[in-house]
Formats: sequence, structure tokens, C-alpha cells
Amino acid sequence: CWEVRRRNSSEWCRFIRTNPDCQLEGGFLDYLDGIFCTFPARLLPLAVTLYACWLLYLFVILGVTAEKFFCPNLSAISTNLKLSHNVALTPRRAASGAFSLTSPLHGVTFLAFGNGAPDVFSAVVAFSDPRTAGLAIGAVFGAGVFVTTVVAGGIALVKPFTAASRPFLRDVIFYMVAVFLTFMVLYLGRIRLGEALGYLGLYIFYVFTVVLCTWIHRRQRRDGLAAPGPWEPGRARCPHGGVSLGDTAHRCSPRPPELLTDPEEQESTGTGDYGEEYRPLLPYQEGSLRILAAALSPVDYRKWRRKPWYWRLFKALKVSEKRVDPALGAQIPQPHSAPSLQVPVELLLLLTVPVVDPDKEDLNWKRPLNCLHVVTGPLLCILTLKSGAYGLYQIQGVFPVWVLVALVGTVVAVLVFSTTSNEEPPKYHCVFAFLGFLVSAMWINAAATELVNILRTLGIVFQLSNTVLGLTLLAWGNSIGDTFSDLTMARQGYPRMAFSACFGGIIFNMLVGVGLGCLLQMSTSHMVVKLEPDGLLVWILAGALGLSLAFSLVAVPAQCFQLGKAYGACLLLYYVAFLAVALLTEFGVIRAP
Repeated sequence: CWEVRRRNSSEWCRFIRTNPDCQLEGGFLDYLDGIFCTFPARLLPLAVTLYACWLLYLFVILGVTAEKFFCPNLSAISTNLKLSHNVALTPRRAASGAFSLTSPLHGVTFLAFGNGAPDVFSAVVAFSDPRTAGLAIGAVFGAGVFVTTVVAGGIALVKPFTAASRPFLRDVIFYMVAVFLTFMVLYLGRIRLGEALGYLGLYIFYVFTVVLCTWIHRRQRRDGLAAPGPWEPGRARCPHGGVSLGDTAHRCSPRPPELLTDPEEQESTGTGDYGEEYRPLLPYQEGSLRILAAALSPVDYRKWRRKPWYWRLFKALKVSEKRVDPALGAQIPQPHSAPSLQVPVELLLLLTVPVVDPDKEDLNWKRPLNCLHVVTGPLLCILTLKSGAYGLYQIQGVFPVWVLVALVGTVVAVLVFSTTSNEEPPKYHCVFAFLGFLVSAMWINAAATELVNILRTLGIVFQLSNTVLGLTLLAWGNSIGDTFSDLTMARQGYPRMAFSACFGGIIFNMLVGVGLGCLLQMSTSHMVVKLEPDGLLVWILAGALGLSLAFSLVAVPAQCFQLGKAYGACLLLYYVAFLAVALLTEFGVIRAP
């Protein structure tokens, strides 16, 4: 399909529509047809600009869905399954050995899945087509190099610190094994069933190692070492029950309570007089329509009207707004505040995805909205599955499937509404967490499909390989939110937690992203997934990641785990050199002998 740019512009449209290699797999929009057929050749820069804006917004959709809907429902499911977060151990309980192994297990399974959902779904979608497998490979390796150099180096520059030795060595060694395994399958050019299961088996072994090391560390400290104070900077303790897990970070990760610095957000936690001012004097029950309107409103009207105009303007333009639960230390979104770019997509998400919050007294039960979710949630699932192919299928050639799903959902919604009340959630409210998990996963999958298709289109327009697009745009887009989160943690005095997340979180993305992505593409008749590396660039990418890990494995212990500005500067310079070599290779300046 790359040949289209080498032809006369009058032949672009016919070439795109007649060449089988130019047919995009899945997705709701045909980006190649749009840019080469809908737009005339002279407006190609305008089309590229619009596509770039849509690409950025797809990253916003992925981030909002994962952070505000996917992760909270995962947390509710883990709570319902008795997988305790264990984030509230007091020093006395820690010294007495009160610890549950479900804490690290929760960190490396549920939280890791929530943090890596956009990366994993992007990899699964990219591996579904051999033509876009290079995107997944480039993104997995590119994000690994970016996080272990730029993010880790930035943390060391912002706040020099002493790294946690055992979690660091454990995570780096496991990650190096994962990189070597990926290097081997790239060399062989294919992944078989045993190798795909090997990826998942290695992650299971990693989870077991985390749990075992945590238990040993806990037992040693119980036998003779004093427990560090809660939230003590520079110590190995972290909110997960006194253990530096190094595996949970970013969108779902715990954050120190000191990050709650916005004065008006303290009002929402009950420390100000905002709640007292608007608390009714007499018992009052809100109507269903008022509850629905309040649940869908992007701002709290009562707070909005009492603030000056410059505050409203600042809130409308603010890039992000999060607060930290002071009791749990968990980063959670504000229910009545959203960046202006997020408002449209968040409104659609609120209309289709239920969110169960175990930390609220009412579990976030919104009776009219949750009843609406019973209709819109399954409807969205059936309309996004296989890009709507199943939803638009007509039974007996007459009755569409989506109409049947809507009718069944309406009947169930009426039954739920008539048998529940606005004040108290039903006993089966936990079911909504599973529904929210499924619907948000379908949202992420749909956005990831569009993301992969538009990246492939831009690669054809600019004559760039999928690998270089994966190691730059896709890797940067999936990592930028995590970068700001980790650097913020470091500035607030918690660099150890942020540094551990750099090496722990990406292990899940590589092992589960590649293993699950390839496993889902196998069938009983085709048990092999073909990989087509983009020449020398893939080997440079794999070698750069392995070399960066080897450098950290040698340099960090050599400095007695005391990481300062020199280490951070070396990592940043390494990434700049790697990026220069990768781009020079892509444009043919550096060639294989």
C-alpha cells in the first residue's frame, strides 16, 4: 500500500480502493479512503492535521476510560472478591506482622491490568493484523526504552534518592528475561502456542516471586526490624501494606496524601465548610431526574456559582484535575470536575459505563443512571464488537440484533427501577461493577482499534514504518500520562515509589501484551503468529532496551543504589542518542552492512 504515494495524485483513490493491502482491519472509519479519496490532493496537509488532532483525542479517550471507569470498576471487583487493597496498615499492625499476601497480588494483577489496559489493548489490536504487528513491537520496546530512561532519569534529576535494592534487582532481571524472550521470537519470525503461553507463564512466575519476596521481607521485619512510619520518604515503605511493590503505578496507583494541595478540593473531602453550607436542615429526598442531572453534570453547580469568574475560566482550561483520598492514599478522579477536552467523551462514558465505588457509603449508586446503564451498556458492547458487525446483523434478515438487545435491556431496566430505591443500593449492586468493567474494556478496545488504524494511515502518508510509529507516537502517547504522574510523585518526596513503578509496571505490558495479543490470534487451524520485523530498526530497538537495562543493572548497584543527577543525565542522553540512531536508520542514513 506504500506505493500509493509514488503514483500520480489522480490515481490515489482508485489504487486505495482496488489494492487489498490497503483495506484496514476493523474500525468504524476508513482513514485511507478518507485521506486519499474524500480530500483532494491539495488539501492533504489539512487532512493530516485533522487526523493528528483525532489521534491526540483518541489518547485522551484511552486515558479517561482507563483512569475514571476501568480502574475503579477493577478496584470494586477486587474488593468484592475479597482481594483487599491493604493500604491502611498502621505502624503497630505492621510491627506485629499483620499483613495479607493479597496486597502484592492485587498490585501485580488488578492494578497492573488497570494501568496497562491501553497498552495491552493496543498490542492485541496491532497483533490482529500482520501488517500492523510492527506497531505493537515498536510500542512495547519503545515504551520500555522511554520509561526506563526518560522517566527514570527524570525522577533522579528531580529528586536524588536511594533505590529499593531488592525490588529493583527483581524487576530488572525479570524484564531482561522478557526482552530476551521477545528478541528470540523476533529472530525466529513467529510465535507458536508454547511461546505465547510462555509469556503468560513468566508473568505468573513473576507474580509468585513478588508475593514470596514480600512475605520474606515482611517476616524479616517482624522478627527484628522496626517498621517505618507511614508515608515516610526515603524508606522502603509504601501504601501497600509497608512493601515497596514497584508494580503499581500511574492511573490506578496510590499517591501520598500530600498531593492533595488544591484548596477547593479540600472542601470536597469534608475538611471545609462547603458541605455544611448546603446541607439541608430537614430530611430531604432528591427526585430521580435531579439525581440523573447531577450525575451527568461535568461541574458541581453549587460550587460553580459561588466561585469568581477567573476561577471558572481556569477550571475550563485546566489540563487535569485529580485528588488523593486522604484515608486510602489512592488517586481518584473528581466527580464534578473535568477538563474541557474530556467533557464530551466523559459524558458518553457516564451514559454507558456504570462505576461502583466501594469507598462511598452508597457505593456510587445512582438509581436512574444505573438503570439507564442496563440499556446503554449492553447496547454499546454489541455495537462495538467486531466494529458493529454483530450488532447490525439481522435475525432472519428482518430483525436487527441491536434492537433485540435494546428491548431486553429496557425490560431489565424497568424491573431494576421498580424494585429499588434512590437511597439504598440493591444487594446485587456488585453486578454493575462487572458490567462497567466489560463496557469500559469495549470502549478501550474500540479506541485502540481506531488508534492503530490511524497510525497505519499516517505511516503510509509519510512513508514511515510501523515500528518507528510504534516507538514514537504510540509509545509516547501511552506513556505521557504515567510520566507526569511519576515526576509529580518524585517532586512530592516519593521518588522510590515512582522509580520502582518504572521497572515494575512495564513488565506486565510486555509479557501480557505480547503473550495475550498473539494467543488471541491463534486458532485450531492456525497455531502460529507470523512476525515481520522492519529490518535493522527492530534489532536496534531491542538492543537499545536490553542495553539500557544492563546499564541500570550495573550502574545502580555500583552507586550503592544512591541515584543522583549524574545517573539521570546519562539516561536522558542515552535516549536522545537512541532516538537519533533509530530515526537515521528509518530514513536510510544508517544501513545494515
